[in-house]
Amino acid sequence: MTEPQNTQTQIFNRLFDCWLDQLNTILKQLVLAANNHEPNDNKDDSSLRLLIAQSVEHYEDYNRVKSDAAKGDIISLFPPTWLTSLEDAFMWIAGWRPTTVIHLLYSKSGIQLEARLTGLTPMFSEGDLGDLSLSQINLVDDLQKKTIREERKISERMATVQESAADRNMVKLSNVMSEMIREENEDGVRDCDQQVESTLDTKTDALEEVIHMADCLRMETLKAVIEILTPIQGVYFLIAAAELRLRLHDWGLKKDAEEIVD
Repeated sequence: MTEPQNTQTQIFNRLFDCWLDQLNTILKQLVLAANNHEPNDNKDDSSLRLLIAQSVEHYEDYNRVKSDAAKGDIISLFPPTWLTSLEDAFMWIAGWRPTTVIHLLYSKSGIQLEARLTGLTPMFSEGDLGDLSLSQINLVDDLQKKTIREERKISERMATVQESAADRNMVKLSNVMSEMIREENEDGVRDCDQQVESTLDTKTDALEEVIHMADCLRMETLKAVIEILTPIQGVYFLIAAAELRLRLHDWGLKKDAEEIVD
């Protein structure tokens, strides 16, 4: 028996809290792995690759469970009730913008390189994101251009779905429904309700397709960045990603609490 959609959403709210707890656990494992990293140790690299795969899988689990929770109720993703207002402000089609991954990489790389140049880390330490090679930077640049193109395509598709709220069928139904309400024609209103439901179903199906496209691009971009990096660089990158994800949620909770008090 299928759970009511509102119940599914409530369940996902609780699952999201568990997902964040698991992300925090993964973050601790990543930090430990980075601190204990042994350069030029193939066995250590194998352990890092396994941890990276588990981390990426955790992000895939989020998309999968989110999709399951929203089946038949895709509108619940706008905005997701499990996110804070701050997190929602940075959303792009029910999730993070794929190019954010690349901006995160550049930001963390710059921070680690600056720390080395200012003597906050050993000048000749190797392996972190401050060590991106020219070939890696070129690959990231190509990935960024490709991702921007794909984002634009999906954004245009999303715009088409949004504009369909005022297409000929919707306006016609709006006019007919308004006439039935003015005439207090209950049978006519019920007939219109059925037509409206059928029309909206096609639009929510299109919306679900766009969200699926966006989720796929998110994961493709994340995996592509990881593939460009060495295992230890991948660990440093995933540490930055997890820290940012967790801190944004914490900051959002504080701001939402402040607004309630005010």
